[in-house]
Amino acid sequence: MSTARLAARFGALLAVLVCGLPLPVVLPLLPRRQRDVVVRAWARAVLRAVGVRLVVRGRPPRRRALLVANHVSWLDPLVLLAVAPARMIAKREVRDWPLIGALVAAGGTILVDRERPRSLPATVAAVRSALAGDAVVAVFPEGTTWCGRETGRFRPATFQAAVDTGAPVVPVSLRYGRSTGTATTVAAFLGDDTLWASVRRVLAAPDLTVTVTARAALHPGDAATRRQLARIAEAAVRADDNWALAA
Repeated sequence: MSTARLAARFGALLAVLVCGLPLPVVLPLLPRRQRDVVVRAWARAVLRAVGVRLVVRGRPPRRRALLVANHVSWLDPLVLLAVAPARMIAKREVRDWPLIGALVAAGGTILVDRERPRSLPATVAAVRSALAGDAVVAVFPEGTTWCGRETGRFRPATFQAAVDTGAPVVPVSLRYGRSTGTATTVAAFLGDDTLWASVRRVLAAPDLTVTVTARAALHPGDAATRRQLARIAEAAVRADDNWALAA
């Protein structure tokens, strides 16, 4: 990519972030429906600014559901917010990020302290309460990011909230690739990679597409267990792991 185009994308990203500065103050004042519309528009604007094309297949949930997705990049929460009115589950450290942390708080994100496993029951209780209130809650059950060509095992803990409330579980696949249909790991955020290095790599990608595929909802029955739901949801998300090979 030319230096001029890279600079243009960086400028567009800064402009969108600046426009988002009032959101932590404005969002809590808006009715739920309007708040969802504003967050969706801002998330889509960020994706456009960094040059990511969004493709949606299937129907992401609009009301009470546990949305579970594979985790590849720092872009993933923005991608989900761009397609569904979701309350995110995020690591506690995100609360300290500039602007994003304030938006996280304003959007009702459920924070997880990974260094305190004993806090997990409280997190599950928060998800249960949100589902009981007819919210869409989005979680990355792998617990960490992967390269995008394969996924990790889904941890079952948060699925308990769906079992307890009878809320549907909607598996969602996130696949990063080129417009030609071939896969790419350029958006992956792994290991010792810094956020700034990853952002620069995404900005420099000339042709980056994220495909969001919403699978059929899983409706937990009376005998369902969280481990069963986690296994079935993981299999659904992995259904097109060989998508790039067929391109």
